[in-house]
Amino acid sequence: MALFLIRRLLLLIPVFLAVSLVIFMIVRFVPGDPIDNLLQIGSTEEQKTAMIAAYGLDRALPVQYTIWLGKMLQGDLGEAIILRQPVSTLIAQNLPHSLILGSLALAFSTLVGIATGALAASFKDGWLDRLVMTLILLGSTLPSFWLGLLMILLFAVQLGWFPVSGARSWSALVLPVLTIGIGGVALVARVTRAAMIEIARKDFVTMLHAKGVPPLQIQLGHVLRHALLPVVTILSLRIGWVLGGAVTIEYVFARPGLGSLLITSLNQRDYPVVQGCLLMLAIAVILGTLIGDIVQAAMDPRLRETLR
Repeated sequence: MALFLIRRLLLLIPVFLAVSLVIFMIVRFVPGDPIDNLLQIGSTEEQKTAMIAAYGLDRALPVQYTIWLGKMLQGDLGEAIILRQPVSTLIAQNLPHSLILGSLALAFSTLVGIATGALAASFKDGWLDRLVMTLILLGSTLPSFWLGLLMILLFAVQLGWFPVSGARSWSALVLPVLTIGIGGVALVARVTRAAMIEIARKDFVTMLHAKGVPPLQIQLGHVLRHALLPVVTILSLRIGWVLGGAVTIEYVFARPGLGSLLITSLNQRDYPVVQGCLLMLAIAVILGTLIGDIVQAAMDPRLRETLR
């Protein structure tokens, strides 16, 4: 297991470098100039040139990337051009809001998704299975931003049960968590159902039925336990997806977080902040994949042998 962990950690180094390079180049190709937002009306070209040089934007792209990468490895993500604050400080202020929202949405989609998928698999081809699959299909096709607006209109404006926006209380988390989590419920439930149906065809399940083991015990104690391996893979990928998916939802619900910070910085063409936010989202995806691999290897020793 130790060798497996070392190999997985070493593989993260080239992946991280490649992701950082892609983020740097994408941000530089975004149309617009952040310096234009700083210049006062009537500023001369000399003043603009001096400000560009002050932020190092006049250097060649390879030089800019090397400088940014070197500082980033030391924990320095630069200074925001518009807000005039360290990027690490801005991220530290907003990241906890995104982590809370993403963690609750992931927990909701995991628990409800596994329970729903197990219920559908237990009543395969029955009316309950068809009802669950219809709801799953509906939940997986609804755009999250549209669902968020619909929930605001119904539960916040019409019924007044929850706040429309902001993050002043825990009740303000209910609608954003449901908005992000519903799509995850559909995905997790679909994978759980398919995996349980496949496991139920195995010979050892037939043997358990022949021995007279209660069907509920077989479904929950054996079939579901063996079917969790592909579910763990999906959940590990969703760790980064949930944090990234919160970008639009935070903006829709006017919540503080990486999403609101990223969209605001994109509108202002604030390169250092955009790079820092995208880097955090990429790290979430990388760590999610790593956690998924470790959990899978712990659950199935055969994977450790194949990846050595």
